[in-house]
Amino acid sequence: MAMRKRRLGRNGPELSALGLGCMGMSEFYGPRDDNESIATLHAALDAGVNFLDTADVYGPRTNEELVGKAIAERRDEVFLATKFGIVRGPNPTDRGANGRPDYVKASCDGSLKRLGLDTIDLYYQHRVDPNTPIEDTVGAMVELKQAGKIRHIGLSEASSKTLRRAAKVHPITALQSEYSLWSRDVEDDILATCRELGIGFVPYSPLGRGFLTGQIKRFEDLAQDDFRRNSPRFQGENFARNLALVDRIGAIAFERGVTKSQLALAWVLAQGDDIVPIFGTKRRPYLADNLGALDVVLGPADLARIEAVAPKGAAAGERYPEIGRALIDR
Repeated sequence: MAMRKRRLGRNGPELSALGLGCMGMSEFYGPRDDNESIATLHAALDAGVNFLDTADVYGPRTNEELVGKAIAERRDEVFLATKFGIVRGPNPTDRGANGRPDYVKASCDGSLKRLGLDTIDLYYQHRVDPNTPIEDTVGAMVELKQAGKIRHIGLSEASSKTLRRAAKVHPITALQSEYSLWSRDVEDDILATCRELGIGFVPYSPLGRGFLTGQIKRFEDLAQDDFRRNSPRFQGENFARNLALVDRIGAIAFERGVTKSQLALAWVLAQGDDIVPIFGTKRRPYLADNLGALDVVLGPADLARIEAVAPKGAAAGERYPEIGRALIDR
């Protein structure tokens, strides 16, 4: 079966309807296995997935090297997105944002080198720098495009106000922000703004950082170095309440004869043909399961049932700890 395609934004590229997020292959979600990760990347390309997502902060930097190695012989099959702008401090939890033009250009050169590429297909500002006007940051990205180092400009977790300012400098191809059955803040105004401006929308964590898969039953199941241990939604009473939410969603998935992951991804896909979600996995069996979502068609009755058990705001707890929330452009 041929891979379904979707256009990213009004005038953007046509991509596979689902993309693969590579962050967890190098960090954050327990031990890494580069051989299995590369095999998963190759299996994704074999299945027709051409949209791959990484960032300089993942690893840090080692994820770009891994992805670059995996696609070295298959560059013409890939639409590669990477990001700059999150700065990590000496403490593992320290995070900041940098959008200064000199930093943007240096970051791009570093990413190109690690990826082994001449051009990045989609370059995102990972988080908006409150101390640098977005016009200056996007202006530097325009210069990178004019130099042939990037093809498309994107933002991540940017507010509607920031999107509008950025789009006056140069057309923005895509906005990447969190969106899933348990993170629906973008429905307030972000999705409408993207559609008004012709900006494609790329949901990350469409499986709720793995919680919506139903694979996580206890907090103790998370590896000691798993960053989700610091997430409010994975802690205490929030964990129990969110587990009950997943059980309600799972009951609908069972009736439909699909997995929880497939139902959750199908729901995101059903929110508009201009939405291209990226799910993250580093294992081939989960890749195959997630791609099965493309065969799940949710009708109005299905969507109404899902809405009844998982309405907006149903998830318990904030989606990021305080340091992560501080980097969200509001």
